[in-house]
Amino acid sequence: MARSGVVSVIGAGFYGSTTALRLAEYDIFEKVVLTDILEGKAEGLALDMNQSRGIEGFETLVVGQTTTADGAGYEVIAGSDVVVITAGLPRKPGMSRMDLIEVNAKIVRSVAEQIAKHAPNAVVIVVSNPLDEMTALTQLATGFVKHKVIGQAGMLDTARFTYFVAEALNVPVGSVQTLTLGSHGDTMVPVPSRCLVNGKPLSELLSAEKIDELVTRTRNGGAEIVALLKTGSAYYAPSAAAARMAKAVIEDSKTVMPVCAWVDGEYGISGVYLGVEAKIGRNGIEQVVETQLTANEKADLLVAAEAVRSKQADVQSL
Repeated sequence: MARSGVVSVIGAGFYGSTTALRLAEYDIFEKVVLTDILEGKAEGLALDMNQSRGIEGFETLVVGQTTTADGAGYEVIAGSDVVVITAGLPRKPGMSRMDLIEVNAKIVRSVAEQIAKHAPNAVVIVVSNPLDEMTALTQLATGFVKHKVIGQAGMLDTARFTYFVAEALNVPVGSVQTLTLGSHGDTMVPVPSRCLVNGKPLSELLSAEKIDELVTRTRNGGAEIVALLKTGSAYYAPSAAAARMAKAVIEDSKTVMPVCAWVDGEYGISGVYLGVEAKIGRNGIEQVVETQLTANEKADLLVAAEAVRSKQADVQSL
């Protein structure tokens, strides 16, 4: 198998380390780099992952590196084709994503500046919360063209919606197709009109009341897990989403995925990072793909755009 490219994951918490392992196990990258500010943590995790190669049968090398607030150690990400930013504090029970904005903005800005210095040609995938705002901040701090900075939101939210529908109908998840747009938060826009189960519209299989219940559960999907865990937040499904996005970039697959992308005229919306469907390839966002929405879904998307627009404007001073 031909392996190529380097992908770096910034932050070796549960989210970052699980993402790194998923990427390594794809066995399509030449190297996966994992960094963290806790001394020895990334190196120890990388060593552990490398020792699993003989069992799982992958040859991708995992490299761990401790970094510091002043930028020491970041030279390890030089030449990265993709960088995934997971650095930042996770939510605690009762916290919203927005409660994290000031503390995580400082962390993400610092990381973004190091990416611009050491990996100027990378496509950046942002997963730190609050997602929409941190994606906008990363683009500002790196100075990268907007199509090379992507937020991971819709991939995760759509996966949650898919699972909830499959669970409600007791069908395989593979038979369910769903979609979520808008923000990664309170103004998330699940799109029931695009939901199919074995090719049949969801509205033919579930009542409007039940669909609304699943939509609400999808919006609160992260908070539900945080409340159950009590310490920490979700990382298995989020890492799967981030890894798939990185895979689409390195393979130049042109796969259409729901992500947080810069919108410039699509749906009549301009000048904001927003959850939409987009074609993903080596240049990041190759094209924002508009889909047919009902009048209510379009209205909800416009509300989401204005909600995140005001918050994204705030990050310029953070």
